Amino acid sequence: MDITFYTYPRCTTCRKAKKWLEEAGHTVNEVHLVDETPSAETLKTLLDRSQLDIKKFFNTSGKVYRELGLKDRLADMSEEEKLALLSSNGMLIKRPITTDGEHVTVGFKEAEFENVWKA
Repeated sequence: MDITFYTYPRCTTCRKAKKWLEEAGHTVNEVHLVDETPSAETLKTLLDRSQLDIKKFFNTSGKVYRELGLKDRLADMSEEEKLALLSSNGMLIKRPITTDGEHVTVGFKEAEFENVWKA
């Protein structure tokens, strides 16, 4: 199965997730989150398919998130504003985001990958 894998190559979690997917027999098509930051429209599609809260798409432990003071600001922002913010800087996005066009996972938890991506 072909997987679109939104990643930051220097991220150790992303490397672990990619290795897991490849060992499970998936073809991984990497998209560099910083060089090719997804558009707000793409992120909206991923959000809708994931059925997660949009806050799960933010890299809350990241430097940019902290510098922008988003912990205190997100609650007052609309979904459109949040999507615009995410699409403005790939370092704000929790990684990796994995999708086959139907299913979407955010981050890497082996048990979740076993459930969703086991070939």
